[in-house]
Amino acid sequence: MAHSKDAYFVPHSTDYWPIVGSVGLVGMVGGFAAFLNGMPIGEISMIFGLVVFLIMFWGWFRVVIKESHAGLYSKQVDFTFRWGMGWFIFSEVMFFCAFFGALFYARSLSLPWLSGEGSGSITHENLWQTFEYVWPTNGPAGLGGDFEGMGPWGLPLINTLLLLSSGITLTWAHHAIVKGHRTQVIIGLFLTVLLGAIFMGFQVEEYIHAYKELNLTLETGIYGSTFFMLTGFHGFHVTMGAIMLAVILVRVCMGHFTPENHFAFEACAWYWHFVDVVWLGLFVFVYIM
Repeated sequence: MAHSKDAYFVPHSTDYWPIVGSVGLVGMVGGFAAFLNGMPIGEISMIFGLVVFLIMFWGWFRVVIKESHAGLYSKQVDFTFRWGMGWFIFSEVMFFCAFFGALFYARSLSLPWLSGEGSGSITHENLWQTFEYVWPTNGPAGLGGDFEGMGPWGLPLINTLLLLSSGITLTWAHHAIVKGHRTQVIIGLFLTVLLGAIFMGFQVEEYIHAYKELNLTLETGIYGSTFFMLTGFHGFHVTMGAIMLAVILVRVCMGHFTPENHFAFEACAWYWHFVDVVWLGLFVFVYIM
């Protein structure tokens, strides 16, 4: 079917990919919930969902790239892509706000109430008379077990510098693609992906240190759960962002983009800068404060 430049593009070859992606997401999320509750099917479901989701990514974006190269997209479609990516990043902002909100509630409201501060004296007397507010907390040592909190210096500071540097290299690549300097784009993207990979390597090392030397685990009270949920999900987003930028790097090498038409690059750049900002919030509110 031919498409007019002024008409809205109606896809005909990708109508089943949203359903495939939904099946993958349900498998991953449901499997993760089952895994946390000790159900054997959890790991199988997560792997199944991940495989289906990756197949959806490969198939759907492959078709979108072909349609873009065929000249089927108008300015209206480009505008829609930008709004879609904007709403997606907004949903990610709300996702992390929920975890930051949980950290704030536990640290600034719930724990002071339990210790009897402010209007929590009744709660303290009737619920936990021996509780004393300290942060990081796992309850009394005899109940939750001794552990050490993760300090901000060392690997966390190095990772902060790595992500900030990756934002600079990506911005350099963005300016280069607008000016048509392909070699600079390739170098900037390669450095960004490399810095992201080093970041993840250091985070794995940090987790090993936390479990083996600090006795800091997911089961270490509210501090351990919020620490690993926030840093873990952020690490997942860094991994996804690095993969997306690696794909963009391959496409740049194949000559897919022009100074006027490179929204896929821009979308991944928006996502990466969002990940950078989230990490700055993590570094301040999780590691330093």
